[in-house]
Amino acid sequence: MAAGSLLALLDDIATILDDVSVMTQIAAKKTAGVLGDDLALNAQQVSGVHAERELPVVWAVAKGSFLNKLILVPSALAISYFAPWVITPLLMAGGAYLCFEGFEKVAHKLLHSPQQALSHHAELAKAITDAKVDLVALEKEKIQGAIRTDFILSAEIIVIALGTVAEASFNQQASVVAIVAMVMTVGVYGLVAGIVKLDDLGLYLMLKNGKSLYRQLQRNVGKYLLAFAPRLMRTLSVVGTLAMFMVGGSIIGHGIPVLHHWAEYVAAIVQGLGLIGEALALITPLVVDAIIGLIVGAIFLLLVELTHKVLAKKH
Repeated sequence: MAAGSLLALLDDIATILDDVSVMTQIAAKKTAGVLGDDLALNAQQVSGVHAERELPVVWAVAKGSFLNKLILVPSALAISYFAPWVITPLLMAGGAYLCFEGFEKVAHKLLHSPQQALSHHAELAKAITDAKVDLVALEKEKIQGAIRTDFILSAEIIVIALGTVAEASFNQQASVVAIVAMVMTVGVYGLVAGIVKLDDLGLYLMLKNGKSLYRQLQRNVGKYLLAFAPRLMRTLSVVGTLAMFMVGGSIIGHGIPVLHHWAEYVAAIVQGLGLIGEALALITPLVVDAIIGLIVGAIFLLLVELTHKVLAKKH
């Protein structure tokens, strides 16, 4: 991964940056889990556009991500310096939004009939394949959605990185957070670009001519890549939604002591189940976070729907 290569090179930087290098590596390890969520969410959200526009869309989202970092890094440093108590409420608001967005997707899937889903997919397919249809609105919608999600996940990454160097000087904090933000952005969107172009790579390999063993191997690899790419995208769609609940639920859980203690209590019970309990204890926090995220998402979606109905009656 690009992030790992860059962080490895930090050990060779001049003596004055030695402390920054070490703390950056610690921060990167602690944010690795969020990086995985970020990758899954963004790969899922930029899929589905015309093949020739996939990389431009990924690049547009990446530019939005860089802009997010330009806003978030100085903002996080300023808040941490002047009003550190504000960070947790802001994170929880972002976590609640992730839960709401995730539950909205689940509700849309459950409440809409198969016929409505087929109609929507038909319209989307027409928009993608019909050269006469303007794709600007479709692209903008996907880009804006991915950038909004990136903003929340980026905020969490930056806050986690900042937390690892809370006792360091302000200059060291700024250096570590800036490096982690840059490395994570390049790493995530480099991988996203690779994922969305897997099918094109498969097609390219399948069209190789020749009877040699090497050409046959290329065509076979291309065939498997073409079959694997849509399955990977479907998997990322599910993983991306689950990640919304787990990340959002984790933020909410850590911000509310009662929920955090409840999660620890459940993990302790599971761990006491013997040999299988040790294994289950590893995934219990993720399951608890997902449950919290589902509940929070359902509550906020209900509140939003009720608000819409009340406002509609008033008008």
